[in-house]
Amino acid sequence: MKQFITGAAGFIGSNYVRYILEHTDDEVTVFDALTYAGNLSTLKDVDDSPRFTFVKGNICDPSAIAEVMKGHDAVVHFAAESHVDRSIDGSEDFILTNCFGTNVVIDAARKLDIGRVLHIGTDEVYGSVEVGSSLETDPLEPRSPYSASKAGSDLIALAYHHTHGTPVLVTRCTNNFGPYQYPEKAIPLFTTNLIDGKKIPLYGDGLNERDWLYVDDHCSGVHLVLTKGTVGEIYNIGAGNETPNRVLVDKLLGIFGVGEEMVQYVEDRKGHDRRYSVNIDKITKLGWKKTRTLDEALQETVQWYRDNRWWWEPLKGKK
Repeated sequence: MKQFITGAAGFIGSNYVRYILEHTDDEVTVFDALTYAGNLSTLKDVDDSPRFTFVKGNICDPSAIAEVMKGHDAVVHFAAESHVDRSIDGSEDFILTNCFGTNVVIDAARKLDIGRVLHIGTDEVYGSVEVGSSLETDPLEPRSPYSASKAGSDLIALAYHHTHGTPVLVTRCTNNFGPYQYPEKAIPLFTTNLIDGKKIPLYGDGLNERDWLYVDDHCSGVHLVLTKGTVGEIYNIGAGNETPNRVLVDKLLGIFGVGEEMVQYVEDRKGHDRRYSVNIDKITKLGWKKTRTLDEALQETVQWYRDNRWWWEPLKGKK
């Protein structure tokens, strides 16, 4: 199979490329605009593979998308603006990339009669979940410009299936972490700060709760849905690791052997959702399961950032 993968010079997409090259015989074409969160150093270790091709381009450019997508069997659409704080400061790029860009990608796939089209979503579209876990059939209640734009992109993608019969699938994942994550996100920010002897900035009271999903486990779920999922369906992917941020910070402090003096409480994010959790029965029935505990994955992640300062240091604080 030949996969056309958008946004794969970024965090999750680049790890997905590695997963495909390691676990399948598929060819991959990466289509990425190389914005602040996407850079070629993220793909340095795979760029000599004969099954890997990189094309620089913007998903909001219909002619570019159509030209490069031709001849592929499947599309996996990762490309998105993804940082909540950035969306609060300025929402325009989020609406343009996540909604208009998704429409361009899915419409090109429709016109080219692509066999499978997987749109990568987020659990944040469900809004804050005080108790229980969100089902794929639950109403969407996004509460930030980012999550609203991602909810819109999910609906755009699914509308192509309902209207045109385009073979669209959607996944909604929980918070990812692991190698090559841009260091403005929580775990790489906390980790690289501790490596440099700097304090961890912790929002509010630290009790906001997230389900932390190791990126390799997410990638295996994405590939499973692409190959085995039912078109027109949505699949949640989560790890069952619902953890308050304060507890996550304590785990990282323990790995580094430091104490409370390395935590700095800061003003809470506007509209900060209290808790996310998703029900994963549907993808579990497809045969998916995680391979690492949270503690194991955190240890691996911290070690990766310790070993790869060359990658994250030039990006730290970059706008």
